[in-house]
Amino acid sequence: MATKIRLQRGGRKNYAFYSIVIADARAPRDGKFTEKIGTYNPNTNPATVDLNFERALYWVETGAQPTDTVRNILSREGVYLMKHLRGGVKKGAFDEAAAQKKFDAWKADKQKGLEKVAADDAKAKKDAAAAQLKAEKAQNEEQAKKVAEKKAAAEAAKAEEEAAKAAEEAAAEAPAEETPAAEETAAEAPAAE
Repeated sequence: MATKIRLQRGGRKNYAFYSIVIADARAPRDGKFTEKIGTYNPNTNPATVDLNFERALYWVETGAQPTDTVRNILSREGVYLMKHLRGGVKKGAFDEAAAQKKFDAWKADKQKGLEKVAADDAKAKKDAAAAQLKAEKAQNEEQAKKVAEKKAAAEAAKAEEEAAKAAEEAAAEAPAEETPAAEETAAEAPAAE
């Protein structure tokens, strides 16, 4: 029986969720499987992998052939590194404690790298939000200036209208006052004759 380590699809349409399974190569993709060793969710950032490390290592050492995607997942999780280190122990290159120490150092370094990437992403999001807020404030100030200019123009137009009305009223009052004075002058002129 040719045993493969592969992904079994689950989840809804456009939201794939995979189980990492050990299955016969002749079985259908979502069909019968021997053992489920983990899950893989590519929808999160970064992709979430929940893996039974010991069982995955056992099946890789037994000779199960992973698909390309599963090989990448197992490699990222350190299964292939541990297989390599165990091979070194079998050959007598170093002992089990040294192999475990190397693996722990690799895992700590990988974790540090992942934390740095997460921190960089968080910083980039924070910077983007700050830049967006700054741009929004500038836009709001610009809008406020336009509104203030519009209000000032409206007030100036209103003041002009009021001045024009006051001038018309003053002009209307002035001829009305001049007319009686002219009549008085006209009345005085015939009397003087």
